[in-house]
Amino acid sequence: LTREPGTEPSDAERRATDHRRGRLMRESFERLGATFIKLGQVMSTRPDLLGPDIIAELRLLQDKLPPFAGAPTVIREELGDKFDQAFEELDEEPVAAASVAQVHHGVLTGGTEVAVKVLRPDVRVLCERDGQILHFWAWLLELAVDRAAHAELVAHLDHFMLGILEQTDLRIEAKNYERFRKNFRRVKKLRFPTVFHELSTEHVLVMEFVRGKKIDEIDRAAHPELPRRLREAFLKMSFDDGFLHADLHPGNFVVEDDGTNVIFDVGLAKSLSDELLEYYIDFNRCLAMGEVDDFMSHLRRYHRYVEGTVDWAELEADVRRFHEDFRSRSAREMEFGELIDNVFATGRKHGIRPLPDMTL
Repeated sequence: LTREPGTEPSDAERRATDHRRGRLMRESFERLGATFIKLGQVMSTRPDLLGPDIIAELRLLQDKLPPFAGAPTVIREELGDKFDQAFEELDEEPVAAASVAQVHHGVLTGGTEVAVKVLRPDVRVLCERDGQILHFWAWLLELAVDRAAHAELVAHLDHFMLGILEQTDLRIEAKNYERFRKNFRRVKKLRFPTVFHELSTEHVLVMEFVRGKKIDEIDRAAHPELPRRLREAFLKMSFDDGFLHADLHPGNFVVEDDGTNVIFDVGLAKSLSDELLEYYIDFNRCLAMGEVDDFMSHLRRYHRYVEGTVDWAELEADVRRFHEDFRSRSAREMEFGELIDNVFATGRKHGIRPLPDMTL
């Protein structure tokens, strides 16, 4: 209000405005519930769409909700006679409660400890309703805002909602566990929990109960090999298997006493098509060993929609500045988050977007 007419806002003013916008978005998503919390979490990983101060606020979103009452009764009714035959104990209070489901500790006949995941009541109906609301607003934004249309907001949202809806069928998560266990069967010190398929249904998933410390709570000095192991696991998912865990936050890793890393909560997973894998590998090849010409060839090949709207000379100059800064640092000096932020900042400036199929 005190700025002179015709003057541009300062960087500090822009950052303060973005911070307020981010806080308003975060508080709104928290009030709107499960689907919107997930949406905010996904948006917090999209520096191609939002600035760093908005993203910093969205990263404060927590996927922790109050538990719903009566879950043990739902589990008993879902499993029927199998429950009485298989279970010795089932705790009334959950050990974890999130937006889609909650988890209870149980003991099978014979003493095996299990984690029993049960969906929240009507969660699929609520997600479908929220999806329709979001789809309408995304469609409206694409009509009204050129940037939203260019970003293919509807297509990105549809991929996001498909992933959320798949989380409301626990049979899909059970299959994902088996696929990950098969893919990592020869990898030492890294595993996925065993699922008891005969006790699992669309609404209930029974798997081994895993004890360990969350990965952000361990003594890092005692596990110096862990960063390399997790990095190689993610690279294996991305480049060898073409099937990756799409919800890899610290709460979904634990480290057992012997140093084995256990990964769970695999309801949100993504299969990469051959075309998408080729795109992803080519982009990473440019980052790892490419020159400026390689980056430009990649952009011209996979982002043809910018033809006629982008200043290729200016884009190449920005890519060259990024490349020179990137190549001037050693691996020890490189901060990966900063690298990705710079890549997406360049994309935002020139209207280059990720493929919608990369949402998850």
